[in-house]
Amino acid sequence: WKILFFKVVILTVFLSTLTPKFYVALTGTSSLISGLIFIFEWWYFQKYGTSFIEQVSVSHLRPLIGGVENSPPVPGFSANNGENETNRQSLSECKVWRNPLNLFRGAEYSRYTWVTGKEPLTYYDMNLSAQDHQTFFTCDTDSLRPSDTVMQKAWRERNPQARIKAAYQQIIFLAATNLLFHLEHFCATAYVLLAEEEATTIIHAEKYFKQALKAGETVYRKSQHCHPQNSQHEAQLRRDTNVLVYVKRRLAMCARKLGRIKEAVKMMRDLMKEFPLLSMLNIHENLLEALLELQAYADVQAVLAKYDDISLPKSAAICYTAALLKARAVSDRFSPEAASRRGLSTAEINAVEAIHRAVEFNPHVPKYLLEMKSLILPPEHILKRGDSEAVAYAFFHLQHWKRIEGALNLLHCTWEGTFRMIPYPLEKGHLFYPYPSCTETADRELLPTFHDVSVYPQKELPFFIHFTAGLCSFSAMLAVLTHQFPELMVIFAKAFFGMLLSPFNFIMEKIKRFMPSSLWHQLTQI
Repeated sequence: WKILFFKVVILTVFLSTLTPKFYVALTGTSSLISGLIFIFEWWYFQKYGTSFIEQVSVSHLRPLIGGVENSPPVPGFSANNGENETNRQSLSECKVWRNPLNLFRGAEYSRYTWVTGKEPLTYYDMNLSAQDHQTFFTCDTDSLRPSDTVMQKAWRERNPQARIKAAYQQIIFLAATNLLFHLEHFCATAYVLLAEEEATTIIHAEKYFKQALKAGETVYRKSQHCHPQNSQHEAQLRRDTNVLVYVKRRLAMCARKLGRIKEAVKMMRDLMKEFPLLSMLNIHENLLEALLELQAYADVQAVLAKYDDISLPKSAAICYTAALLKARAVSDRFSPEAASRRGLSTAEINAVEAIHRAVEFNPHVPKYLLEMKSLILPPEHILKRGDSEAVAYAFFHLQHWKRIEGALNLLHCTWEGTFRMIPYPLEKGHLFYPYPSCTETADRELLPTFHDVSVYPQKELPFFIHFTAGLCSFSAMLAVLTHQFPELMVIFAKAFFGMLLSPFNFIMEKIKRFMPSSLWHQLTQI
């Protein structure tokens, strides 16, 4: 005790002899360190959506002190299968879909890269497209024909120039070996590849697709009349059907981009009638966009009546087009001031409810339609209810909202009211399932790095970011005050440390006063 008391006295004397320069260096260093920690925490939160200190403490420190993180069972499921059901639901929510209105690689995406020097597609997005091409355009019987084997390898190539070279090699090989009568049979997918990636204009791409259509129709007819009914024949027929549908759809999109909208609508309608079972390809979304361009709103309503069904999967195109049609009936004479005085009419209530429904399905779209966020080229794949779907929808449909007078004004006045109906979207939905929590991660994989990904709901800043920001600000303030008023801050520091040590000094004095001197001597000897 005597030694401890002596050390306390020495510490008190040492603190009383410190110069102002020491306190300036101390506060400045602490401000610098806490500032660096704050910057790192902020960067980590912006990139990964969580606090680094919190993650380390939960992942590494909690097991060391014996803590175990127990997750409560999901309501409605037993403790045994709750985790499996939750994981399965999460996987279904994060499923990415092929963008029905995706652009052309060579004629549109590549031209954007040439002008801006930026890559509009991510590696993850292009890898998904490569997998789609292998699924749609290849089958197990490709190994029986050399030309199909060449294209099977072409779809797997990562380098675009290697894919284009392989497609040309197939055409040249067949011509050189005097197999021109089989040319239409084998070159459909080669022309598809050239149209997608080698053509630099839509007109050039359309020419390639017309050549692919001739070959694809011939192959499809032969597959239909093939007598053997086995698994290989079914796989080949399915592949030939996929090629034909893909080519016809892209030809309709070429006609739409070149201004032949009525022709595009006819091609899409014929395609949907010929292959009604391929509704998962979402060709009706291409049809909706073309009909909106024609301002054929009655036809748009007829398409919505068929596909805006409770048993069918929803999309931003379905929900927001339904809202646009209802807003069209009242938007030209809608006034917030007049509505607040007299109340909303039945038609206005229906329009507002339709907007709330659309915003609940995808809350990212209004900022793009209202031009509160800048648009980029849409990706080749989208995540439903995510930012990628919002970019894809607004890219093609913003012009249709602008064309209807007052539609954007009605959206601006009413869209934020949706969030008052859903106080906590992650736990409770209103008209749809609760908003998935995995959209941010998937959207960051699908959208380019130069795009500011929209996040919903906005995450609250972790405690440690607030703590490090406060610590940095407080220590910086102390450093400035110590530099400007050294004598005053030294007196303050001495008084502060004296107050901290005064209870300990008081206890030591009381112990020394009440303990016998002989006992104190024996304790010090021990």
